[in-house]
Amino acid sequence: MPQMSKVELYAAIRRDHRGGMSMRELERKYGVTWRTVRKALDSSWPEPRKKLPPRATTLDPYKAVIDEILRADLDAPRKQRHTVTRIFHRLLKEHGADVAYGVVRYYVADRKPEILVESGKAPLEAFRPADTPARSRSGGRFR
Repeated sequence: MPQMSKVELYAAIRRDHRGGMSMRELERKYGVTWRTVRKALDSSWPEPRKKLPPRATTLDPYKAVIDEILRADLDAPRKQRHTVTRIFHRLLKEHGADVAYGVVRYYVADRKPEILVESGKAPLEAFRPADTPARSRSGGRFR
């Protein structure tokens, strides 16, 4: 049987049930349990999927430390600010963290702009519409 969406499955189960098929026949025909058949007959729309709570990561205990480093870097001269590599090595040495570099890199990339906005050193939105129409790749010449 071809794969169908849950809405289509529910509609097909209700259609066949109106045609006289028993619940057990519906279970066999569509390869579903009696609970699914019962839900399809009770409601025309399937229940939305439940959102799972976010899983804890290995970085969770160190997020406050990283945030503090990024906040301290707001006042530091440009050449003295921490790079992601430096933050990663500090976590390993000073805190004995068992985290991957990529996890730290993604967190810092997400969190750094947020901290700049929180401190008031960056605008909420940095999008500015273009004043002129976009140029073509041919260097601005239209042919």
